[in-house]
Amino acid sequence: MKRVTTIVVGAGQCGLAMSHALRRRSVDHLVLERGRIANSWRSERWDSLRLLTPNWMNGLAGRPYRGPDPDGFMACGEFADRLARAAALDGAPVLQETRVLALDPLGGGYRVQTDQGAIACDSVVIASGECALPRIPGLAGDLPPDVLQLTPQSYKRAADVPEAGVLVVGAGASGLQIARELAQAGRRVTLAVGNHLRLPRRYRGADILWWMDRLGVLDLPPSGEDELDRLRRAPSLPLLGDASHADIDLNSLQDLGIEIVGRLAGLTEGKAWFSGSLANACASADLKLARLLDRIDAHADGAGIDAPPAYRLPATRIPEAPRLMLRLGAGGIGTVVWATGYRPDHRWVTLPVFDGKGRIRHAGGVVGEGIYVLGLRHLRSARSTHIAGAPRDARVLARHLTGRLGGRAAA
Repeated sequence: MKRVTTIVVGAGQCGLAMSHALRRRSVDHLVLERGRIANSWRSERWDSLRLLTPNWMNGLAGRPYRGPDPDGFMACGEFADRLARAAALDGAPVLQETRVLALDPLGGGYRVQTDQGAIACDSVVIASGECALPRIPGLAGDLPPDVLQLTPQSYKRAADVPEAGVLVVGAGASGLQIARELAQAGRRVTLAVGNHLRLPRRYRGADILWWMDRLGVLDLPPSGEDELDRLRRAPSLPLLGDASHADIDLNSLQDLGIEIVGRLAGLTEGKAWFSGSLANACASADLKLARLLDRIDAHADGAGIDAPPAYRLPATRIPEAPRLMLRLGAGGIGTVVWATGYRPDHRWVTLPVFDGKGRIRHAGGVVGEGIYVLGLRHLRSARSTHIAGAPRDARVLARHLTGRLGGRAAA
C-alpha cells in the first residue's frame, strides 16, 4: 500500500491552497481529485456564470491577482484555468480522476480508499468544499412526473429549458441569476422568495465587498455555536458578477416581468402553494441592508473617506396581492429550479466526526487526531466562504498539522 504523510481531498482553490501551504513546510502529500483540477468550476456551473467577487478578491495561494481588471469578474472557466496553471507552477502532486471511496482508521493514522487503490497516511485534509451537492427539499418528490426538475448544478443555459412556465425556488445568488437569465430569454418565470438578503453591487463609489472588507466584517469569527449555526444557514450574498456592475434584486427582476411569490410551502394535487410571508421576508432584507449601509456611512465619515454621496435602493416592491397557488404541469409550470442551497458531500468519511445534524464537528477547521476540513462556510470567519479565505485558512491548518507531526516525532 502506498504511504504518504498527508492526503488532501479535493483540487479546487481550498485543496490547492493547502497543497501550497504544506509544500512550503516540506510536508509530503498527495491531492486527490475525482475529476480534473477545479472540476466543480468546470462542470457544475451554468455557462454564463461569473464569479461574484471582484478579481482583486480572487488571488490564489502565493499568487495575488495582478491583472489589468481588478474590479472585473472572471468567468468560471477562466478561474478554473488559473487554478490549473497555479497547480502546475507549484508542482502540486495532484492525482486527477481519483475518487475517494472511504476514510478509515489504520494504526495511528488512516487508510484512504480510492477507486485507484488504497493509500495510507498520517493526516487527512477534507477540502472537497461546501457546494458539492444541491440541497433539495423533501417535498420535491411531490412534483408531478411531467415537471422537469433542475438545480444550479444541472442547469446550463436557458435554451435547454422547455417553453412552459418556470418556478425558481430560492432568492439567493443562484436563484436570482438563473431567474434573470430565463426571463431575459423570454421564459415566464415565477420566483418563490423566503429568507433572503439584499445588497447593492456598488455603494458610494466602491464595490460593496470593498466596504465589507474595509469594515472588517469578513474577518469576524463567530461568537459561539448558536451564531455559527445561524451563519451557516444564512442566504448567500445576492450579487451579480457583470461588467455593468448592475444590481440584482427583487425590484430589478420584477422590472423584467418576473412574478415574485412567498416561500414555497407545499406541493399537492398538481399545485404549488406559497406562504403569505413575502412582505415580511422583504421587509427583513431591506432592514438588514439599511443597517449595513448605516455602518458604511458612519465608517466613511469617521475615517474621512472621500466617497460620493449615498444613494440607497428603494424599498422592495411587493405585489398588491401576491399569488398563493400555481398549477403544475400542462398549461402551468413545466420546470422547477431548486435554488435552495448546497451541502458538502462527506459520505465517504466513515469516522465518528459528525454532529447530530450530519455536519463535521471542527474548531476552525481542526477536527482532531490528524483530520482537518477546509472550504466550509464560516470555517474561521466570513472570509472562509470566499476564494480569498482559502490561502489564509490553509496556512493556519498547515501550521497546526506540522506542529502535530513534530509533537509525534518528539514523542
